[in-house]
Amino acid sequence: MKPRIPSIGKAIQMALQLDLFSDFLVPDKLRPAPVKTPLSSTLKETVQQDELRPAAPPPSTFVNTSNKRRILIQDYLLEYDLQRSKRRSIGFLINEDGLRITAPRWVTIADIETAIQEKQAWILRKLTERRERTQRKLEPKMHWQDGAKLPYLGGEITLRIAPASVSGTHFQHEQSELIINLPADAGEQQLKDRVQAWLQQEAKRIFNERLPVFAEKLNVRYQSMALSAAATRWGSCTSQGKIRLNWRLIHFSPMIIDYVIAHELAHLREMNHSPRFWATVQSVFPDFEVARHSLRQHASADLPVF
Repeated sequence: MKPRIPSIGKAIQMALQLDLFSDFLVPDKLRPAPVKTPLSSTLKETVQQDELRPAAPPPSTFVNTSNKRRILIQDYLLEYDLQRSKRRSIGFLINEDGLRITAPRWVTIADIETAIQEKQAWILRKLTERRERTQRKLEPKMHWQDGAKLPYLGGEITLRIAPASVSGTHFQHEQSELIINLPADAGEQQLKDRVQAWLQQEAKRIFNERLPVFAEKLNVRYQSMALSAAATRWGSCTSQGKIRLNWRLIHFSPMIIDYVIAHELAHLREMNHSPRFWATVQSVFPDFEVARHSLRQHASADLPVF
């Protein structure tokens, strides 16, 4: 007798997907404990974590204009924009202009600066991450030519173009150089196609090496693995055991690749994103939060354009 498949599962094929913006799926008990502040319960700190999509308070809550202030923390003169509102707590937001703090009208500057000191590690880290992302955007786009640098397994490899009558590709591990043999009249797109083909070949090889490792740890069996080129998803898994992994993961470190693989295979035990699912991931990949955070720092716009 064939096992009955739930109607909902049949309708949606029970496909779980690991995308770029799924931070809300991590259960609270698996998140790092928040830093407690000595302020009263009415001054509970509200930190805006989603920098890409900040949830601004309704305009009606603001009662006066912003006020630029400065405070010295860790020998660093920090400038922040203070906004008074009708809200009940102190809120922190890192945006394109730096640090913005929103606080009730009745909270003193001394209490606000105490909250800043308590949250200084988070503030400085987020400001650094924002500055690094801005710097990456200012860096020149990759030029597809001899000597160009290409991200590979968390590091960099150098492209070397060697004119030849017969096309060929060879990777020299010691020099971290990818040798591309191309006819003298080959264009840029031919070079891109050859590099992409090699990267996809490497991705398939590494994925097929790592999948059995985590499948054995989780005591699950998957049916197949295929490469994906999705714009916003790093991987997916169906209830039939069909795994799809984004070939662009080859640009990232082995730690990140292992995390995505462990994530997708864990769905074969828990076809959801419940606390039990994250506990399953953690059982075979204890540092999944570190890898997940690192993956979120790499925007797809930072990767080479083929």
